[in-house]
Amino acid sequence: MDTAKRTARLWLREQTKRGQRAARPAIALGLAGAAAAVVQAWCAAGALDAAIAGAAAPLGLLAGFAVLALLRTVLGLLAEQAAFRAGAAARRRLRTDALHRLLAAGPALLRGRHSGELASIVVDRIEALDGLFARYIPAAMLAVIAPALIVAVLLWFDGVAALILMGTGLLVPVAMALSGLGAAAASRSQFAALARLQARFLDRVRGIATIVMLGRAADEAVALGRAAEELRHRTMRVLRMAFLSSAALDLAAALALVVLALRAFAHGAAPGIALFELLLVPEFFAPLRVFAGAYQDRMQAVGASGPLAEMPPAPEPAPPLEIRTVEARGVSVAFETVNFTWDPARGPALNSLSFRVPAGETLVLAGPSGAGKSTVLEILLGFVHPDSGRVTLNGADIVTLVPAALSRLTAWIGQRPVLFAGTIRDNIRFARPEASDDEVAEAARFARVDGFAAGMQRGLDTQVGEGGFGLSGGQVQRVAIARAFLKNAPLLLLDEPTAHLDPVTEAEVLESLKRLTVGRTVILASHSAAAHAFGGRRLDLRDGTAAAPARGVA
Repeated sequence: MDTAKRTARLWLREQTKRGQRAARPAIALGLAGAAAAVVQAWCAAGALDAAIAGAAAPLGLLAGFAVLALLRTVLGLLAEQAAFRAGAAARRRLRTDALHRLLAAGPALLRGRHSGELASIVVDRIEALDGLFARYIPAAMLAVIAPALIVAVLLWFDGVAALILMGTGLLVPVAMALSGLGAAAASRSQFAALARLQARFLDRVRGIATIVMLGRAADEAVALGRAAEELRHRTMRVLRMAFLSSAALDLAAALALVVLALRAFAHGAAPGIALFELLLVPEFFAPLRVFAGAYQDRMQAVGASGPLAEMPPAPEPAPPLEIRTVEARGVSVAFETVNFTWDPARGPALNSLSFRVPAGETLVLAGPSGAGKSTVLEILLGFVHPDSGRVTLNGADIVTLVPAALSRLTAWIGQRPVLFAGTIRDNIRFARPEASDDEVAEAARFARVDGFAAGMQRGLDTQVGEGGFGLSGGQVQRVAIARAFLKNAPLLLLDEPTAHLDPVTEAEVLESLKRLTVGRTVILASHSAAAHAFGGRRLDLRDGTAAAPARGVA
């Protein structure tokens, strides 16, 4: 067994243990239903025995049969509700945990991973685990306890009949194990096909303009159709495996009925006892039938568990005594012999990097692509931690800071700021949801968003599409600057904020950024010569280390 499969198996085993605790109410209700089924079978056998003898069926037995039928219906409904709650609670817990891990990993997780794949993990794969918690775990427990209860009752009346029922019942898990080996592999293939289809579809939706302009719409539609057809074939394989286990169960139940009936006829058993034994056969196999249906849920969970088990671990909380905050006014930054490597095959991204930025000053990080500029910013944002060395804010090691405190201290503007579908006002307020309309309007004025918003029909309440659709690159950057104004953080990190702008727009955005930097500690990573207008000091990076001591720039 390779490491990935072993990790997935251990993760699934741990989740199953947690699910067993949550499934106890459903199991107890199911067991009560099985006990009621035994008594109901006794009532039905007594009534039928009287009818065969030509006597009137006792009213007590008929009334007991009716009451128990109603009781079983109520118990079944309550058991389903309890199982649904267990499944919903498990999915909520897993989705919260997955999102927490994704957010803690930050952009580092997206390196080499498709966003469609990550969406599939958080949505589809966790949704596929619902059957494990809501159906399989209760069914697995009842498939052992309920038949054992029925066999124990039958031993009281006829030990040989109990052994016959046990022998035929043991055929079911053997057949299910054989079909389950194929079902697990088929389920893994199904999820792989689903992830590929989602990733391809998301890519094509994002690049639909390019596809249309290059005349590839028909070709891409055919390719998506092939991916969907592959998913259909793999889904049908999973269903075929499910039908195999169901057929094995039906054959075992039929065999038990035939053998018990022939034995009762050959030995001249009393009609009431024979009928009771035959009526217990479907009740004996009912939990096994439910288990057979739910067994595919476990196979589906096995197929879905791999990427969930391989997600980055949740961040370890810092020891309580070491958690620190820093003052929100005046932040100094220091890198002390910092080393960091993304991929060992590509060498270190930062190599013994050291520098200091006093509070209220500006540092411009210069250097070619791959020199380590963005890595410096990602460390300061808390997305990654140094392999060795220290990064401090006002003397406090960044790894010991409360994450919420680090977030309050820092504002960041990247090359392509993310805007969400909604109004311009909502996108600015995203930086500080509790801000008033006046504060949002003031931030828009400082960033000169009000200048272009005034020309729109609804001003700041104008709707923009996902990713800032409907705004130009310079306008999107101004909204991002307005966010930073609204957040009013003392440490400002700028990652190529004018990389994709024309010279005129770049000059306008830089003018707004200069107003934003007043009174703040600023670290700017940029290739642009216009960034020198910020003043402060310049640090040239080469291969993750300082090429020369930081020097002042005009």
